[in-house]
Amino acid sequence: MRIRKGDKISSLNLPSTKGEDFTINELEGKKALVTFYRFASCPFCNLRINELTKRYDELGEGFQMVAIFDSPIENLKKYTNKHDAPFWILADEKNTYFNKYSVEKSFFKFLKGTTIRFHRLLFAMMKGYIPSMIPKGSFSTIPVDILIGKDGLVEEVYYAKDTSDHLSFDTVKEFSKN
Repeated sequence: MRIRKGDKISSLNLPSTKGEDFTINELEGKKALVTFYRFASCPFCNLRINELTKRYDELGEGFQMVAIFDSPIENLKKYTNKHDAPFWILADEKNTYFNKYSVEKSFFKFLKGTTIRFHRLLFAMMKGYIPSMIPKGSFSTIPVDILIGKDGLVEEVYYAKDTSDHLSFDTVKEFSKN
């Protein structure tokens, strides 16, 4: 079932790169961005994590972010620990929540993202975000960004148009401060 505005994410329990389990209760009383990403070595995903990490201090006080990847935890640590992200990075190796929330897989959208956002792919690879030959996750997963209010209700959900599409940082920033 796709997430819609007004929904409440009632369960989310996954291992994090911090070595502890994350539960949805961590977000209680806080605004948050929860994003479903692709595999751990995805250049687009790592570029987005890098950009969010660099600008995290621009977000509202107490704002939380959660990045969920469809990769095993050890593989995720290998590729994302270099970011030293100030937010949760979680592994959903069995795609439990990807399936529960109808995160799309589309080979066409994968090709579209790689083609129309080729400049971002090159930029990511120049920064050292080279995809693994064996990705341990799906190439065709399409990101989903979810903005959650302090009351725990979904205020906005964005099912991306391709593999590198997300809500703009300005949209996230504005939401975090209002």
